[in-house]
Amino acid sequence: MIPSDQPHLRASAVSNPGRVRDHNEDSYGVTAYRLQPEGTPALLAVLADGIGGHQAGEVASALTVDTVVDTVESQPGGDPLAVLATAVREAAHQVRQASTSDKAREGMGSTLVIAWIIGAKLYTVNVGDSRIYFRREGDLHRISVDHTWIQEALDHGIIQPDEVEGHPNAHVLRRHIGGAKAPEPDFRLRLQLDETDEASVANQGLILKPGDQLLLCSDGLTDLVSGPDIDAALAQKGPRATEDLLQLALDRGGHDNITIIVLEVPKPIAPSGDSLPTRT
Repeated sequence: MIPSDQPHLRASAVSNPGRVRDHNEDSYGVTAYRLQPEGTPALLAVLADGIGGHQAGEVASALTVDTVVDTVESQPGGDPLAVLATAVREAAHQVRQASTSDKAREGMGSTLVIAWIIGAKLYTVNVGDSRIYFRREGDLHRISVDHTWIQEALDHGIIQPDEVEGHPNAHVLRRHIGGAKAPEPDFRLRLQLDETDEASVANQGLILKPGDQLLLCSDGLTDLVSGPDIDAALAQKGPRATEDLLQLALDRGGHDNITIIVLEVPKPIAPSGDSLPTRT
């Protein structure tokens, strides 16, 4: 893949430490490419939310994003899901190695969400509780599945949706980058709540249409901003919704770092000439 300054999707991103934290442990990257030799446009969006004290979470998330981008860029091609699986596992290895080689970074880790659009085909993967939303023709779908105690409890009927808010286990992760055991990449791209896992995985390679929107975010947004709020902002502002959603989360307390990436398929699909947000 050759980096390109002509993205074929409109893109916007914002990252903010919030009103409580004194530093930002989120990281992200958005990069446009051309695939060789055919010249197919591609765009890679990566977002990571760090875990760990003494700024170790900041190190973990940055290392996660950098490793994913470098790994995807170095792959000669082939199955996009296999490439993403390699990138996830390499990020997990690098973060784990860094955490065990420095006492100050012991136990650090990160969540991870990736959206890779090759031509008009969408491929996603996630680890942890950062999220990916997909909006088409007025319908918003959360297409990633959280790897949390809460999500497992909901799936098994242990708690009900109205018991989630304020639950003491709300931020207990079941899967993350950098743990002793390498995480399994989650390729479920869930378009319907009642889909089987097999059906969700089979959605990979979804053909995007003009006007389709994607939103990647850390839980600093979704802890404070609901799905209907996200839907309304995307409907009204498109990629510029990042700033409105950030302000909404800040107005509601901003108790965590907040990172948001919005991608939109232009009408029609063509290089837009928009500049990309830089990696941070």
